[in-house]
Amino acid sequence: MKKLLLLPLLILCGCATAPKNTLMQVSTIDALLAGVYDGQMTTDELLRHGNLGIGTFDALEGEMIVLDGTVYQALSDGAVRPMPGGTTTPFAAVVNFEADQKEPYFKGVLSKETFQSYIDELEPNQNVFVAVQFDGGFSLMKVRSVPKQEKPYPPLAEVVQHQTVFEYTNVTGTVLGFRCPSFVKGINVPGYHLHFISKDRKTGGHILDFTTIDGTLQLDTCNCFHMVLTDQAEFAAANLSLDRSTQLEKVEK
Repeated sequence: MKKLLLLPLLILCGCATAPKNTLMQVSTIDALLAGVYDGQMTTDELLRHGNLGIGTFDALEGEMIVLDGTVYQALSDGAVRPMPGGTTTPFAAVVNFEADQKEPYFKGVLSKETFQSYIDELEPNQNVFVAVQFDGGFSLMKVRSVPKQEKPYPPLAEVVQHQTVFEYTNVTGTVLGFRCPSFVKGINVPGYHLHFISKDRKTGGHILDFTTIDGTLQLDTCNCFHMVLTDQAEFAAANLSLDRSTQLEKVEK
């Protein structure tokens, strides 16, 4: 396995590792958009930095959900499975989740947009990272996953043209992920990036849309950021000077 280069990017505090209130990230979203899909960190190492998060796997095989210290893979056939520690990821973000805010059980119909607006009201500071965990029921959950890719890897915007989309009704489970500041453009996804896993751990993926029924919302505001890069040849050769905002918008939707 290629050597990892530790690049501590410090925001508002002097964190060099991944303690409390720290988002740890593997690689950059622009590298993923450019087709840098080779795994560079094992899930064992990833879990040393956090117990909640999202990402993908080597060769872009499915969507990653990290919840309660377990790594799950949501595959393009709709199946979800826990992953062994030696599995690798080309892109992921995790936190040691300790809620700063907890909104107890509430009932109410919230779309994805109004759900996000509700979080913005609870944590109005848009210049910090916010880890999100919502456990509850959903009248609608629409998710996607993508199949494993073969070299030469196509750009991510091409891959999602062949994504598999699943719609579930009256399902219970967990929405989790992050709200990132606008200034991380090119590094992570500005705004919200959320994944889902069902309570029975049988379905999940990257969220495209949802409608809540009820649930409990927890937020962990993070003011430290730690990023790990690699010396892999594919990463070194990627042109990361391009503005890939349009590609990202297509990928996220």
